[in-house]
Amino acid sequence: MSASPAQPLPHEVLPAPSLKALRAAQAGGLSRRTLLRRALAAGVGLLAVEWLGGSIAFAWSAGTAAAPKVRVGSLDALASMNPDLPVREGFPTYVASARAFIVLLDPTIGRFETGTDTTGGGAALNVRALSQRCPHLGCRPNPCVEDFWFRCPCHQSRYDRLGTKAAGELFGPAPRGMDRFAIEVDADGVLTVDTGVITLGPLPVALGDPGIIPPRVEGGCT
Repeated sequence: MSASPAQPLPHEVLPAPSLKALRAAQAGGLSRRTLLRRALAAGVGLLAVEWLGGSIAFAWSAGTAAAPKVRVGSLDALASMNPDLPVREGFPTYVASARAFIVLLDPTIGRFETGTDTTGGGAALNVRALSQRCPHLGCRPNPCVEDFWFRCPCHQSRYDRLGTKAAGELFGPAPRGMDRFAIEVDADGVLTVDTGVITLGPLPVALGDPGIIPPRVEGGCT
């Protein structure tokens, strides 16, 4: 076994053969740079594994998710399933399978109209499907049976019964009204919500201006 080359003294000038031998001897161990490189490579590899695992989980969940079109039912069915709520008066009804609130636009008509609406407005069909997600941070607003308005429990954004956001700091920080799903009503009056097609809610409207329905009572559900 050959002896390790002698370490140079301070300020000693080494000839080329000795310098080459010294470098070869240093390569036999792990330098600080090599350790840092290996640690970095291990970290990158761990991130790649986590990314791959997340991608597989997302693909699996997407493959097993429910179909975007949800058959909700007729107005009669919604009213019978929620006997304690004034559904026929235009009170928003939550449908968990669609993750949406269903609301009758004009209670005086008293029915859903046949047709398709991809814009989410629902005026021609006399019904609207509102996304359960508050446009601020995604919490679920709750309708108040006293005044028919929505209130978000997280940051107090408030909307009328059709999902229009009330403008002003007193009515919370949401930047727009509740988003709307595309809908269709068949000849039997059965509503289907297409959760794969969504329209962003309109800009806030000042209370008292056209386009927002005033609350039925002051200070309901406070």
